[in-house]
Amino acid sequence: MFVLAIGLLAAQTVSAVLLYRASEDRRETAIVSSIAFRLIADGASAAGPRSERRARLEALRREGNRALRNGQGATFSRRLRIGIERSEASPIKPDELRLESYESTLKEVLGAQDLVVGTVAVTRRLAGQDDFVRGVIDRRPRMRTPEWEQRRILVASVERADRSGWLTIRVLEPERARGSLTTIVLQTLVIFVVLVLLLYLVLRRITHPLARLTERVADFSKRPDQSVMLPETGPSDTRRLIAAHNTMEARIAAMLDEKDVMLGAIGHDLKTPLAALRVRIESVPDDTQRQRMADSIEDITATLDDILTLARVGRSQSGAEAVDLGALAIAVVEEFEDLGEPVTIADPPRVVATVQVTWLKRALRNLVSNAVRYGEAADVSVLQSDDTAVITIIDRGPGIPADQLSDMLEPFTRGEGSRNRATGGAGLGLTLARAIAEQHGGTLTLTNRPEGGLRAELKIPLQS
Repeated sequence: MFVLAIGLLAAQTVSAVLLYRASEDRRETAIVSSIAFRLIADGASAAGPRSERRARLEALRREGNRALRNGQGATFSRRLRIGIERSEASPIKPDELRLESYESTLKEVLGAQDLVVGTVAVTRRLAGQDDFVRGVIDRRPRMRTPEWEQRRILVASVERADRSGWLTIRVLEPERARGSLTTIVLQTLVIFVVLVLLLYLVLRRITHPLARLTERVADFSKRPDQSVMLPETGPSDTRRLIAAHNTMEARIAAMLDEKDVMLGAIGHDLKTPLAALRVRIESVPDDTQRQRMADSIEDITATLDDILTLARVGRSQSGAEAVDLGALAIAVVEEFEDLGEPVTIADPPRVVATVQVTWLKRALRNLVSNAVRYGEAADVSVLQSDDTAVITIIDRGPGIPADQLSDMLEPFTRGEGSRNRATGGAGLGLTLARAIAEQHGGTLTLTNRPEGGLRAELKIPLQS
């Protein structure tokens, strides 16, 4: 919008300059026409009956005044009409500024009227600085007008074709019509304001529905369980786009609901046989074999729980509450300390964020568990960076090869190749932690420490 307004203002400015320049050109043409008519009239006075000469002179005078009125709405005062000066040399001094545009235009007009002349010179003076004008005024006091000495005149000196002398005509330069420039500027500003207003209304009609659609898409990506149908407003293309989005959102929400129902059924259908197996293995007489079978069932049950949990992350934002993340991290660390695990935490500051406590505890447990399992010990810290809470877990292990860091966040990826939970797990812990972080609008990043070990940073945006 700003760029369009600047472009429109530039175009309007150029238009105003062109209008003003055209007005000045008309004014110049009118003045030159008046000078040319007087020269032509003077040439015509040398031949023909006296009555005819007077008629032609009067016609040329009226035509010159008409040209001036068409140019700027001004005519010369008849009381200040100055006659033609005839001299052997041009009265225009060498140091005076020549008006080349007037000279070329005057020569063209005279040529078009078949009046052959030699050199043409035009300059601008104050009437009081012109000796010829002062002499005329002194001889004819009745021609004196108030402040006549400050009136600007154009002095046009034309050399005869036979080089026998010069004809010099002096005409008052008509004042510009009052407010002409102001009128052009105001007209330009009014047109600019009207066009910008219309442009704003049109763009707002187009962009406002798109802005709401953009916000809705962003909200839906964070909370797909909350489906909101947008009103179909704006141009036809925008309305069709919003309608298509509403349909897509409704279908996605329905698919997610069906997925939850399906996962619940799968969980029930699988856990029931597992519970039956757990009961049946009690009849196995060999204690070692019975324990192995029980461990396998526990592994399957735990993996199934992880898969179902991962599938449900992000489906519901209910239960979110404002908690002190430092206190939450201390509670998780104490759970591991009660089990005798080497987990420590520095005295954390008070950092309050709106989170789902159960999910966030699950993510922290997974990260701390990985640090203890693969890195011998875990050090936890909580701090606030601008509007983000950062929970850091570092270990003292060998770290992860740099080319495998991003892969470790994918499902069923482990640094240890087996799927034995005694040595690792199913490879869903980090994936689940990342999903929980993203559910809260945050991120989970893994980096190797220069001094050895792995650093896991869980960043959660703070919400008021």
